[in-house]
Formats: sequence, C-alpha cells, structure tokens
Amino acid sequence: MTKSLLTPAAANIFEDLGFPPQEAEHLIIRADLILQIRRYIETQHWTIEQAATQCQTSVDRIESLLQGNIGEFTIEQLITLLSCVGMKVRVEVTPEAA
Repeated sequence: MTKSLLTPAAANIFEDLGFPPQEAEHLIIRADLILQIRRYIETQHWTIEQAATQCQTSVDRIESLLQGNIGEFTIEQLITLLSCVGMKVRVEVTPEAA
C-alpha cells in the first residue's frame, strides 16, 4: 500500500501552478473577469457574432475569450469588455492574511 501525499491548495490556483505571487494575482483577476463576461454572454444566449458586435470587438477576440485565453487580454481590456455589456467592475483591496 502506498501513501498518497496531499498538499493543501493555495487560495490562488495559479500559485499552485508555480507562478510568482504577483503574476498569480494578475492571472486570477483576469480569469475572474473572463468568467464574468463568459457567463453574461451565455445568459444572453448571444452568438459569437452578436457578442462581438455588442462588445465592439472582433469575432476572433470573442472566440479567444470564450476559450479562456487569459494571456491575450489585459485587465483593462477585460474591464472595457464588461463595460460594453453594461457591467460595472468594483475593486476590493484587503490585507494579506498573516
């Protein structure tokens, strides 16, 4: 019988994947923003073409977003896309847990 070792997960999956903490923080924010846009598009039952028109961007960009290509979007670009569909982004800053 072999023992399996379990390592507790970090609060940020990107840290678990080996990204430095600052980069992991940027990645998790971008992932969250992409998820919100994706959910909104799904709830509206938009086609990719309709989403591109509403977001004032190309079909290729929407496809990339829906595929979860985090590296292709900055936080600012994602906030702009959210704004185009009528959503607001609020920032919450909290102290790091000790």
